Amino acid sequence: MKAIVISEPDTLQRLGLYNPPPGSSPYLGLECSGTIESVGKGVSRWKVGDQVCALLSGGGYAEKVSVPAGQIFPIPAGISLKDAAAFPEVACTVWSTVFMMGRLSVGESFLIHGGSSGIGTFAIQIAKHLGVRVFVTAGSDEKLAACKELGADVCINYKTEDFVAKVKAETDGKGVDVILDCIGAPYLQKNLDSLNFDGRLCIIGLMGGANAEIKLSSLLPKRLTVLGAALRPRSPENKAVVVREVEKNVWPAIEAGKVKPVIYKYLPLSQAAEGHSLMESSNHIGKILLET
Repeated sequence: MKAIVISEPDTLQRLGLYNPPPGSSPYLGLECSGTIESVGKGVSRWKVGDQVCALLSGGGYAEKVSVPAGQIFPIPAGISLKDAAAFPEVACTVWSTVFMMGRLSVGESFLIHGGSSGIGTFAIQIAKHLGVRVFVTAGSDEKLAACKELGADVCINYKTEDFVAKVKAETDGKGVDVILDCIGAPYLQKNLDSLNFDGRLCIIGLMGGANAEIKLSSLLPKRLTVLGAALRPRSPENKAVVVREVEKNVWPAIEAGKVKPVIYKYLPLSQAAEGHSLMESSNHIGKILLET
């Protein structure tokens, strides 16, 4: 193993707030990079010595990990083995949710909550590369500046601005076409109010709570769709489909320099506790990597 990424589910699992799906490793770590030491029977694409990065269902905080062959990526050209660890989980989450399920397409508008997070910094870049107008929310001027530098068109400080009003003002009252949300309950009605006709709300996290009440009358006239998605509980077969779609559609953008890893800090694996404290402080921008 060369590097492992600290993710939000890792911190929640450590706190006892998130249980691994049945059949998953009980240990932390959802994406990594390294060199293949052995391959199973029937594996033809990969061989011993290949440098790769991988989507895991757990178990990444280790020196070695076993991964289904269908969840492995080649290292993108121009990206170091260490930094490649920053891509598998975020790329698979964003591509499967926003593009495969949410059908975000060129010319549309897209609101990302938590734009300075690992998922947010990736989503900004891939959406801009594909010709989408990007809106983000974040909680400080520093984070908003980082989002702007990555290509975000409209940056909203959720602590001082009403994101619904800002979205409406920037879209002539129409709203955006797709929203990627990790907050959950507190933002549910606000998100629906921020969508355009035929808008799609993609919920991938419940950081603010899981129970909410909405006005169903806000769904019908605008033909809105609410989608929920989680990557980790998907079957290995389903993950393999997502991985191949990501390699086909995202890897060329990475190799062309249109999507870059955003790494906030590197720490040795022995300092994972410090990394979790940093993640929980929400002072970081992008990814926190652990090196073995």
